[in-house]
Amino acid sequence: MNVWRRLSGPRRALALAGAGALVAGGLVTIPVTAAQAATQCDIAYTTNDWPGGFTANVTIKNVGDALNGWTLGWTFPNSSQRVQQGWSATFTQSGSQVTARSLSYNGTLATGASTSIGFNGAWSGSNPKPTSFTLNGVVCNGGTTPPTTPPPTTPPPTDPPPTTPPPTTPPPGTKVDNPYAGVRGYVNPEWKAKADAETGGSRVSNNPTAVWLDRIAAINGTPDSSSNGAFGVREHLDEALRQGAGYIQFVIYNLPGRDCSALASNGELGPDELPKYKAQYIDPIAAIQGDSKYSSLRIINIIEIDSLPNLVTNTSGQPGGTAMCDTVKANGAYVNGVGYALAKLGSLGNVYNYIDAGHHGWLGWDSNFGPTADILKTAAVASGSTVNNVHGFITNTANYSALREPYFKVTDNVNGQSVRQSKWVDWNFYVDELSFAQAFRTKLVSVGFNSNIGMLIDTSRNGWGGSARPTGPGATTSVDTYVNGGRIDRRGHLGNWCNQAGAGIGERPRANPETGIDAYVWVKPPGESDGSSKEIPNNEGKGFDRMCDPTYGGNARNGNNPSGALADAPISGAWFSAQFQELMRNAYPAL
Repeated sequence: MNVWRRLSGPRRALALAGAGALVAGGLVTIPVTAAQAATQCDIAYTTNDWPGGFTANVTIKNVGDALNGWTLGWTFPNSSQRVQQGWSATFTQSGSQVTARSLSYNGTLATGASTSIGFNGAWSGSNPKPTSFTLNGVVCNGGTTPPTTPPPTTPPPTDPPPTTPPPTTPPPGTKVDNPYAGVRGYVNPEWKAKADAETGGSRVSNNPTAVWLDRIAAINGTPDSSSNGAFGVREHLDEALRQGAGYIQFVIYNLPGRDCSALASNGELGPDELPKYKAQYIDPIAAIQGDSKYSSLRIINIIEIDSLPNLVTNTSGQPGGTAMCDTVKANGAYVNGVGYALAKLGSLGNVYNYIDAGHHGWLGWDSNFGPTADILKTAAVASGSTVNNVHGFITNTANYSALREPYFKVTDNVNGQSVRQSKWVDWNFYVDELSFAQAFRTKLVSVGFNSNIGMLIDTSRNGWGGSARPTGPGATTSVDTYVNGGRIDRRGHLGNWCNQAGAGIGERPRANPETGIDAYVWVKPPGESDGSSKEIPNNEGKGFDRMCDPTYGGNARNGNNPSGALADAPISGAWFSAQFQELMRNAYPAL
């Protein structure tokens, strides 16, 4: 019992080449020609449009008298235009009329001062720009508003002016509690181009996905690769600014001896190359992310998936333990590499680090749950880091574990037997990813992480919809018929991780979906392979793992069950059209 099954697989997915880009909307400027007199303003309104939606950024410049609180108003020209989610102001809409009211930190605007607000919106037919704006009820049209009484010859006494004007926006480098909240995510144009080229792909191609940095060459872009895109880190950041995105996600994935228990996602660095990892991989990434040009972006780093839990579950004495995992545990490559990445990247004021924390089918047993939390803490304070460099953790990265199992619970009993005794659950304490992520968060706080850490769940491929999705509990003939008949996750075994047949896109990316969960995210871009179904020579260091072979009968890690992998798959990270189409067909919620 409590036998560990390795469920997470090759975690490799740089976006593919293709220069499709979002269309930027025009700039609307309402000019002012008069000197300041009472309320007067200059408005710059820009949009970034896509079919059915847009992000708007509005800059308010006060060219009249100083303001202590403001309300901006406008009328949408198209009755279908709607504000859906805003930031840096309180938005309300009645019909086509919109108002945006200042917040505590940006309500004071001195003469000549500016502040910026924004929102995500929806439209149909067309998305024209508003032609007129009001500030505190006064039209911003370049005219003046005469005072209601003659000005006094002697100014009345006032409080002394502050030595420095109050900020109109939170100062750069001030971390927010949840970097996903209130802002739109970066849409990788390279992944979007591949998705848009597929029939029906435009239904999902505007969702934010992560950019995978799985080798040193990816930092500057690798246009010659079959699975990496032409964009490097700087190009992605520049494109995020152009899109008006609020956050961008990178996967930091190049540890020495990477993915020590699998082959499909082995990396370029040997287990003794920690100095190279630091100097040639982490340091250049940090230098680019630290450029002040990008200080307005929330840069989210997913730190080294499939790494630290391996030190608990895949070393000597564990089923399927490997010599490579023994080596990187003994020499500290994983612990010190993760600690160094956290310290170097976490020192940047606009950067948020989330460490990979496996998933419920890997760590849900008590023999793995606590020890993994302990090793995560050890890494978080290694190489000069502290827990303050950890904003949270991510589970289910590039995996298939169901978000919720609605038709059975871990506490259920059938004919006197606990569902934990079923072959599927195999004495695990968790049956789905949400309950595991919330419980693991509590455990992580108990071992010394900050109480405000948040969790992410990768939902890019765990929807399990389509005609095979159960609609109710299984038969109560036995604990196995009950679980197998009602479980959403239709894999042959929880240990199956490579290009799973029958999988579907899951919940769309969104912030604050559940208590303790910062966001549902698509870290693994749908349509990018987990690994090749046969050996394919390549120059990216990608090996061949039999768990990606649909004819493979399994091993001790997956209970000697068939792999469940799709046929004709390319190397990890390369575009897999057949998988993308299947993920869309089986999406839940349905597309």
